[in-house]
This record gives sequence, C-alpha cells and structure tokens, in this order.
Amino acid sequence: MKKYIFSSVFAFIISAFSYSQSSSSTYNVDDVFEIGNVKDNNYKYINFPKANFIIKKGGIVNYDNLKGSKVVITSIEKKENGKQVATIKLTDSRRFFNSHKYVTVDIDKAIENKELYFLNKNL
Repeated sequence: MKKYIFSSVFAFIISAFSYSQSSSSTYNVDDVFEIGNVKDNNYKYINFPKANFIIKKGGIVNYDNLKGSKVVITSIEKKENGKQVATIKLTDSRRFFNSHKYVTVDIDKAIENKELYFLNKNL
C-alpha cells in the first residue's frame, strides 16, 4: 500500500514540474505585438505611467490612441521569480502619450490577459 501511495505522489510531482516548465514562453527582442482593448483602460501588466507624470512631461492622457498600436520589444529581463519583464516602444517612433518613449510590461501576463497580442517576429 505504501508503494502505491509513494508512486502516485511521485508521479504527481513529476507531472507538475514538467507542466510548469513547458508553460513558459519565450519572446525575443524585435518581436512585434499589438496593444489590446481593455475595459475601463485598466492595464494591469503594461506599466503605463500615472497621469500626473504624463502631464508633468507635457503629454496627454488618452488611452484610445494606444489601442491597436503596434509595439516592439527592445529588451527583455528575466526576474528571479521567473517572470519576464520586457521594455517596449511604439514601432512608428512616436511616444506613449507624447511623453514616454519606453514602457515596461510583464509579457506573459499581458498576453494571457489580452493586453497584448503577438503579431509576428521582426516586423
């Protein structure tokens, strides 16, 4: 009986580890994405600056201009907890809100929650 319990627990642990390793995705620099449409402009995983910082830099807080815009990854950093934080910029050389050139994003969570859509590699 102990052998069956031990073997089933061991099989569960092995399957859990193999699933967690296969679910991670990899994205590279120069991959192109599209900013999705989020309800109430509540972007949780794209780290847009707060409205007061945008206004201080002379920008205009208007999320409608960003929806559907194409962005490209300029750098990717893998954190200790396993999440990938990417720095993105607009492909048409404009600035986000006319004030910020780069924005960071938790790439895996943003795609999972449809804040970003993967288009293709190397525009």
